[in-house]
Amino acid sequence: MVGEPQNLIIADQAGWLFGEFIIRMLPVTLPVFICGLITCALVEKFKVFGYGAELPEHVRNILVDYDNEQKKQRTNQDVAKLYVQGAIAIWLIVGLAFHLAAVGLIGLSVIILATAFTGVIEEHALGKAFEEALPFTALLAVFFGVVAVIIDQHLFAPIINAVLAMEGGQQLSMFYVANGLLSMVSDNVFVGTVYIHEVKAALLDGVITRDQFDLLAVAINTGTNLPSVATPNGQAAFLFLLTSALAPLIRLSYGTMVYMALPYTIVLAVVGLFGISYLLDPMTMWMYDIGMISHHVADAAAGAVSAGQH
Repeated sequence: MVGEPQNLIIADQAGWLFGEFIIRMLPVTLPVFICGLITCALVEKFKVFGYGAELPEHVRNILVDYDNEQKKQRTNQDVAKLYVQGAIAIWLIVGLAFHLAAVGLIGLSVIILATAFTGVIEEHALGKAFEEALPFTALLAVFFGVVAVIIDQHLFAPIINAVLAMEGGQQLSMFYVANGLLSMVSDNVFVGTVYIHEVKAALLDGVITRDQFDLLAVAINTGTNLPSVATPNGQAAFLFLLTSALAPLIRLSYGTMVYMALPYTIVLAVVGLFGISYLLDPMTMWMYDIGMISHHVADAAAGAVSAGQH
């Protein structure tokens, strides 16, 4: 649920917790995960698309020697810091998995614990950790400002209504494709946020059923996550790397990232579309039957309020 920002937004709109999110996504994410790992192995083995570079032996020896020197100089206090960071990592996983608090509060607790218990207590020292993220944060602020305008003006409503008029698997596939194409040229969080709000409005207005909404939420989420790897502006992680101080040092350009992402774009997008079109609906029905997940009841009161507002 916390792998990508839109995962959290979509899960919140759907009322899914950590475990349910994983299960509902499995018909798509499991085959994509397997095929993604195979793709990773193949591009490295055959040294295509810029992959397969090997570390020279003399460089490796320098790194090993440096590591050995660092280990010799490590004090008991340094070792204690590593144990503390390990414990904080466990808290992060447990806190998120069992939904022990709001995600933002869990993240804030990690920042406080990881700094206070490793001796970082000065504002100046904390500030440097956030400097590289500032350009990326500014972009996010702009993206969500645009999202607010689009949602308020219902600019995506005609596209949403056209796709909702389709039936069954075709509807799911079109949502996946529409989200994927938009996410390639725009931020996937931006696209996912707009689409899930419009689909939630359709649910509250009685245009779609709750079961249909849950399937569409999976299609929207996977559509924004998978094809979006095509470009740096589609994936937050890519954009963060491209705007970081590291990019010019390793001569990482926009075009290079698009080229190197191409095999993953093709494999992940195609396998994801197959999962949405042929696996999602039957596997979800099967999971309902064996009790892995249960049907959500649409909030009739919320629908009535929404209708009254319109």
